[in-house]
Amino acid sequence: MISAQSPTAAPSTHLIFTSLLRADFIVFLKNRKSLILSILLPYLILVSTNSKKGTANLGGSLFVIGLSITYGIASTSIMGYSLAVARDREKGVLQRLRVTPASAWAIMGSRLFVQVLANLIVALAVVVLGARIHHLSLSLGQYGLALLISILGGTMFLCIGQTLVALIKSSETVNSTARLLYIGLLFFGLLGQGGSLGHTWGTVARWTPVGTVMTLFAGVLNLAAWNSRDVQFLLAAIGYIVAFAFIGIRGFQWEAR
Repeated sequence: MISAQSPTAAPSTHLIFTSLLRADFIVFLKNRKSLILSILLPYLILVSTNSKKGTANLGGSLFVIGLSITYGIASTSIMGYSLAVARDREKGVLQRLRVTPASAWAIMGSRLFVQVLANLIVALAVVVLGARIHHLSLSLGQYGLALLISILGGTMFLCIGQTLVALIKSSETVNSTARLLYIGLLFFGLLGQGGSLGHTWGTVARWTPVGTVMTLFAGVLNLAAWNSRDVQFLLAAIGYIVAFAFIGIRGFQWEAR
């Protein structure tokens, strides 16, 4: 007589998510060199503009710090995140995860959570370095607000990275496109904020994703000067998040073919 075996209970959602989070965090620790490089470029911007003329050309110390943090989190989000997802998709890692009990939101949510953590580390390191280099005395509340904006800005850049992965299948093409986009945003932001592009293009530069986040950083680091225009930049950032998230999520495919 064969006894009926009871079905194995499915793992809980909490167990699945924590397991994915642990695995993604281990990968994050192994790739800590990329995190160091993401802090290096902002540090070079801070040092190279540490003069009255250089700081004035970029709108003041607060804008310089905001610019530096923006490029740091853009680097980890646009280039790092998009390339990692594209490579895992090509290797079949994502497809293998899809046949497990893990849901789609748990798989991607774990990766996004680790990426947000990386953005917070970059933002905190850069704002501390920026305050020391430019001899600013920031309160604990200003540090907290800077971290909140880094979450907002990081989310926007992650949505841009997700859009790249959704629209482009090849990891090599994702890598080259992300680099070109990052370099374009870098120079457009620097030249636009410095006034080298003229009034019209300077205004356009301030409303790009980079210009928007940079302005918000400068705003929260000087709340006394916060006005309705800063609220407009905040709404613009939220609009970018909604638009790119819609494209990136709707068009994303779990297989490279």
